[in-house]
Amino acid sequence: MFNAEGPSLRELAVQALSSVERGYDLLAPKFDHTPFRTPDAVLDATAEVLKGLGPFGDGLDLCCGTGAGLGVLGGVCERVTGVDFSAGMLERAAGQGARLVRADARALPFVGEFDLVVSFGAFGHFLPRELPGLFRQVHTALRPGGTFAFPVGAPPKASTPAYWALLGFDGVMRVRNAVWRPPFVMYYRTFRLGDVRRELTGAGFRVGLRALPEFGTRDDGSPRARLVVAHKAA
Repeated sequence: MFNAEGPSLRELAVQALSSVERGYDLLAPKFDHTPFRTPDAVLDATAEVLKGLGPFGDGLDLCCGTGAGLGVLGGVCERVTGVDFSAGMLERAAGQGARLVRADARALPFVGEFDLVVSFGAFGHFLPRELPGLFRQVHTALRPGGTFAFPVGAPPKASTPAYWALLGFDGVMRVRNAVWRPPFVMYYRTFRLGDVRRELTGAGFRVGLRALPEFGTRDDGSPRARLVVAHKAA
């Protein structure tokens, strides 16, 4: 899973026993050499859909990390901003021509500034009860008619190793958070599409889905990956 340039097992253990913010500060220098970075295939597929919806004026990468998604915005937006609460991650994201802002996604310092907001791989850091507030923050940050877009993958079937790997990871994290402080919130199985659509609608968005055909289909013909495209009323 990790190459020689990635973090050691000891470094990952120290990160996992830290807070989310401190953990990512520690991981930042080697983050792009881990499987946690959003794959280029996902970024490219998202960019392709957004090109058909744009162009856009101002774009925001929510929880931008080391900046993998900033290039997606750069291809469809005139101006690009990244926001993250980890100073270490923002330091690694510097130099890509984007304005970088350190802030918590649950308390964004923006009102009506953006035409497009994207996010990649960050929602596992938010508990289900936090999603309504998070989505309201994004709604407030968007201009009328603005778009909030992010990719989601279909959940693996119970008959696959991926299902049991994710189940095991979430179980370990729940035990860790029950016995150790500060908590490290990272759950892979709590971000369910049905719940997400409901919470987006409750925050004032009109929600649509775009298939990402690059990732194929499941046995029942449904897409393996989709782009959620949520629009704020004009």
